[in-house]
Amino acid sequence: MRSTLEGIGYRNPTPIQALTIPKAIAGRDIIGGAQTGSGKTAAFAIPVLERLDPQLPEVQAIVLCPTRELAAQVTIEFERLAAHLPIQVLAVVGGDSMTRQLDGLRRHPAVVVGTPGRVLDHLQRRSLSLARVKFAILDEADRMLDMGFAPDVERILQQTPKARQTLLFSATVPAWIHRLAERHMREPETLSVAGEMELVPTVRQWCIECSWADKVEALTMLMDSPQVTMGLIFTSTKRNADLLHASLLARGYDVTVIHGDLSQHDRDQALERFRHSKVRFLIATDVAARGLDIEDISHVINYDAPSTPEDYVHRVGRTARAGREGVALTLITPIEILKIRDIERHTHRPIERHQLEDLRLLAGSVGELVG
Repeated sequence: MRSTLEGIGYRNPTPIQALTIPKAIAGRDIIGGAQTGSGKTAAFAIPVLERLDPQLPEVQAIVLCPTRELAAQVTIEFERLAAHLPIQVLAVVGGDSMTRQLDGLRRHPAVVVGTPGRVLDHLQRRSLSLARVKFAILDEADRMLDMGFAPDVERILQQTPKARQTLLFSATVPAWIHRLAERHMREPETLSVAGEMELVPTVRQWCIECSWADKVEALTMLMDSPQVTMGLIFTSTKRNADLLHASLLARGYDVTVIHGDLSQHDRDQALERFRHSKVRFLIATDVAARGLDIEDISHVINYDAPSTPEDYVHRVGRTARAGREGVALTLITPIEILKIRDIERHTHRPIERHQLEDLRLLAGSVGELVG
């Protein structure tokens, strides 16, 4: 495992990895406080892979994720870490081919990564058994609660052995997680990295104040800058994502979009086009972008202001990955300026403010602002 980690670039553990891995390898149940981008996937994947028995033809680890995108990302990370191990990893998510998943389950994967609804579907079909599971991992548990998966998660845990090890990761710890820990975990140790609201120091932050009517103009001026090599554009709703997508296409911009109403095929296709730089811009909602891990995103653009400081940190965490620099740009209307002040108060980082007129004056030199 050590040579595999060094080969894929794991040399210095992140704070959550340093806290979690030794205790998880020792068999402790853990509640880990960590947000997306903190390295938490490796924090639970490495201990699990260290302790799996490759000779057992059974599912030994079940990983539950709130979205298909996060499940796909977790699966990729497990496969990278298990590259030189005789261990199979399978993703089972809604919207994907049931035939492919059934075929994969017949090959007895050691690790199954899935969304709660599809995992329950397989349990009800008896195509999946969790009777010999040694590890249950709940990734982004607070988001699963937000999306209404709490009952499904508990039903799934009830079908696993009580003697299993449970690792739960969540950016926040609402009351449901405490109740779940009481019912389904054995004396869990709570581990949290300092500065839950901390932003990566290599992120530069700007906000541009403009009216609703001028938002598309402000956005296109930012998009025209060559400094924006890969831009992830956030909207607050699926409808706004579709409307913005159509508006930008009509203006001649090559953009793609992901949100929960699209088919899995369309979402995968959009992500692949963006990941391989066939388009420079991807429009996404918060839930659809959960777990999206693309190291080369140069700019995050909040077309719609985030609802909470936590959402802001999550969005901005999509850029400045793996030590790179990044830029966060937020379009804000005058009545939303309090949101910026709330974000600054929670993150302890100032956000430089500009007016739309600043962009207009810069004209072809917008790169001075966004670079």
